[in-house]
Amino acid sequence: MFFKKKSTKASPVRAFYGESVGTRLEANPATTRGKSDAVQLFYHPDFLSAEQCRRLRAMIDANRRPSTVLSTAEPDYRTSDSCDMDRWSPDVRPTDEAIAGLLGLDPVHGETMQGQRYAPGQQFRAHCDWFSEDQPYWPAMQQCGGQRTWTAMIYLNDVEEGGATWFPLAGLRVNPKRGLLIAWNNMNADGSPNDNTLHEGVAVMKGTKYIVTKWFREGNWIQE
Repeated sequence: MFFKKKSTKASPVRAFYGESVGTRLEANPATTRGKSDAVQLFYHPDFLSAEQCRRLRAMIDANRRPSTVLSTAEPDYRTSDSCDMDRWSPDVRPTDEAIAGLLGLDPVHGETMQGQRYAPGQQFRAHCDWFSEDQPYWPAMQQCGGQRTWTAMIYLNDVEEGGATWFPLAGLRVNPKRGLLIAWNNMNADGSPNDNTLHEGVAVMKGTKYIVTKWFREGNWIQE
């Protein structure tokens, strides 16, 4: 999950998901490709309505807990609150399945959608969403779908100041906008992890930031 040593081995399966989802999003008139050759990233404005965003924010407020990380001991690395969203809830399932539909991915590859809340001063320092295959947690990740392929994130509100999602190596900065979905491929074209997907949840200065994030695996997250 973090910017550390990793396997650079190419993967035809991961490469396929990068190409197939990218082609689908390129053809969608509602989506726009980010202006960077370093990362395959797309924008979809107004993916959720104001009422959908409101309901998801309320669920996050009701169920939030301190966010956790896999492999760092730095106390201020990720300071937001998070909650797991019940994918079968009538207020969650339409969004969950709409994200999979947008990307053209089978919902069984999608992790449990996570809600996140950032109060003033809270942040998520620079990290990558792909898993480092030389880390102790990797065998456990292999048991629940393996490597992450695509990430989708939706902003649930506007933020008065701060709270951008910043990709420093790709030269992209996305400011929170209610209903905006961004999606990016965590892999290179050959299916190896893309270092340029390093991104940061910049600290909120004024207001509160709410997002939901959905990660997709190369294999099945939902085990039959």
